[in-house]
Amino acid sequence: MRLKLIIPARYQSRRLPGKPLVMLHGKSMIRRCWERCANAFPAQDIWVATDDARILAHCQSAGIQVLMTPEHCLTGTDRVALAAREIPADYYLSVQGDEPLIDPSDILAVRDAALSRPDWILNGMCHIEDERDYWSLKIPKVVCRQDGRLLYMSRRPIPGGKTSTMTASSRQVCIYGLPPVALEAFIEAGVKTPLESIEDIEILRFLELGHEVRMIELSAGPFSVDIPEDVPEVERIILARGLG
Repeated sequence: MRLKLIIPARYQSRRLPGKPLVMLHGKSMIRRCWERCANAFPAQDIWVATDDARILAHCQSAGIQVLMTPEHCLTGTDRVALAAREIPADYYLSVQGDEPLIDPSDILAVRDAALSRPDWILNGMCHIEDERDYWSLKIPKVVCRQDGRLLYMSRRPIPGGKTSTMTASSRQVCIYGLPPVALEAFIEAGVKTPLESIEDIEILRFLELGHEVRMIELSAGPFSVDIPEDVPEVERIILARGLG
C-alpha cells in the first residue's frame, strides 16, 4: 500500500504570524517537525503543503519536498486534501506543522493501524495527566465509544460532571490517518460544518458528514506551538531531551 505523509504549513497565524518559520534552538519549527516525521517515514514519502513562498523557499533550501496550495484553505485537512490530488497514494497520514516535538513512535502507531484498516479515518489521543490541560481551551478533549470510535471533541472540559473537578479525560494528538475518499468528501463540503466551526476542531467535520473516526491511543501528548509564550518552553524541552 502506498502511504504518503503530508505536513500542512500555513504562514498566517492569528496568534503567531509566520509560525512554521519560527526558530526553535537554531532550526525552524517546520524543519523540526519534518525531522521528527522523517524518523518514522521515508523522506521521499513526506511532503510539506504550504500557501507561502517563504515556506516553499525555506523547505527547498533544506531539501524537504514541498508543494504550494491555495491560501484560502479552510483548515489543514483541506490543505492536505488538495495536496493529495497532486501526490497519488492509497492512504495519507497528516501531522500538523506546529508539532516540533511529535513522537515518531506515535506516527508509526497510526501508520500500522492504517495498514491494518485502510478504510478507516484515524486520529490520535492520549490521557490527560496535567489538570491544566483539562481546563485549557487550547486543547481538544476526546470522548469515545468503548470500541474507540469518536463520539465528540470539545475545547471545553469533557467528560464533565456535576462538580467543578477534573474527571478522567483524553486529549487529541494531531496525527491523522486519511483515506483518499474521506479526504475528497471533507473538501467537497466547501464550508466548515456547524460544530466544526463552533469548536474550531476540524476532525468534527467528518462526524457531521456521517463518517466514523477511530481514535488511536498514543503516548503523552506533544507540546504544540500556538502562541509566542510557547517558544521558550519548547526550546527548554529540546535542550532537556538533547534533540539538537
